[in-house]
Amino acid sequence: MNPLKKSLLTQQKKLKHLSTRFFNAKSLVLSQTNPYEVIEEYKFCQVRHYASPNRKYQEPIVFVAPLAINMAIYDLYPYRSLVKHFQHSGFEVYLIEWNKLSYQDRFLDFLSFIDDAIPHCVDKICTHANSPQISLHGWSMAGIFVTLYTALSTSNHVKNLMVMGSPIDSYASGRVGRLFQNINQLISRSQSLKNMIYSGKIPKRMIHTPGLLNAVGFKILDPKGWYYSQKQFLFNLADPQALYEHATMGNFLNHMIDYPGGINQDMVLHLWLQNPLKGGVIQLKDKIIKLKDIHAPLFIGAGSSDQIVTAAAAQPLGELTSSQDVTFTLIPGGHLGLMSSQKSANEFWPKLTTWLEQRSTVIKN
Repeated sequence: MNPLKKSLLTQQKKLKHLSTRFFNAKSLVLSQTNPYEVIEEYKFCQVRHYASPNRKYQEPIVFVAPLAINMAIYDLYPYRSLVKHFQHSGFEVYLIEWNKLSYQDRFLDFLSFIDDAIPHCVDKICTHANSPQISLHGWSMAGIFVTLYTALSTSNHVKNLMVMGSPIDSYASGRVGRLFQNINQLISRSQSLKNMIYSGKIPKRMIHTPGLLNAVGFKILDPKGWYYSQKQFLFNLADPQALYEHATMGNFLNHMIDYPGGINQDMVLHLWLQNPLKGGVIQLKDKIIKLKDIHAPLFIGAGSSDQIVTAAAAQPLGELTSSQDVTFTLIPGGHLGLMSSQKSANEFWPKLTTWLEQRSTVIKN
C-alpha cells in the first residue's frame, strides 16, 4: 500500500473512532463484565461476592469502595480487573458497595459507615466465607473507612489491613493540603466562624454535593491527570484499545454519585481542614477513635504521582498504629492510576498479592 493511501485510511479510522467515542460511547464501555453474586443487602449498601475458581486461602479479601465512584474501578477491563486478579490468585473476593446515594441520604456520616454498615457487612462476609477473619482493603476515602473501622471494632475480624491513597496527614498532601491548612488558619482566627463551621451545625442540605459536582471536582483536583489522559487518547486515536479504554474510564469518571452532607462534614470540614489523624486520634460524636488500637499487619500504598493524596500524606499511618508488621510502597500512577493503570497492574498487583499470600492461611486439602 502506498504511503498516501495508508495515511488516508489512518485518518478515516481516527475520524470513525472519534465519532464513535462522542456519539456512541456506551457501546465502548468494557467495565464490570466479571460475574458476581449479591449475598447481602443492608440499608444503603450491598455485598458482592466474586468466587475464586481455585480457592487457596482461608481469609477472603474484602474491598470497601469509597464514595462518589461507581464500582467499575474494581473490574475496569476484562483483561485488567482487580477482582479477577485476586480471584485467580486463590482468594475469595467480596466488595462492599454503596447504593446510588441521593439528597435523601444527606445525613449519612462516617459513623454510618464505620460503626454500622461495614461491621454488619463484614459479619455477613465472615459467615458466608466460613472464615472468622478477612483481609480488608480500602482506597481513597474507603481507606479512611477501613482504618477507622479497624481501630473502632472489637470483633478482631481484620487479619490484614491494606490502605491505599488515604490522607492521614492531610496538610502534607501537596498544594491541596496547603490549601486546607491555610483555610483552617483563617477560620481559626475567628471564634464565631470556627464554632459555626466546626460545630457540626451547618445544615446537611447546604453541604450535600451531587454526583455531577463530584465528577467535576475530581478533574479539578487532578487537572494534570485529566489533561494527560485526553492528550494520550488523541495521540492514539487510531488504536482500538485506546478508544475502548478512554470510553470506559470516561464512563467511570462522569457517573459519580453523591457525597452526603454528613460525609462532607466529617471528611472535608473535620479530617481535611482540622487534620486530626496526624495525631492518631479522631472524635466522631461520642466515639473517640485511636489509630494505636490497630494491631493487624498493615500495607500502606501511595500513588507515585498522586496530586490529591501524596505519599507524605499517606505514609504517617504506619507510625500511628500498634502494628508490628508495616509495609509502605509507592504505586505507579496518580490517585486513580494507582488502582487501575497497566503499570500498577504489572508492577504493584503482584507485590500486593505476595504480601497478602505470606500473611494468609493456606487451606489444607
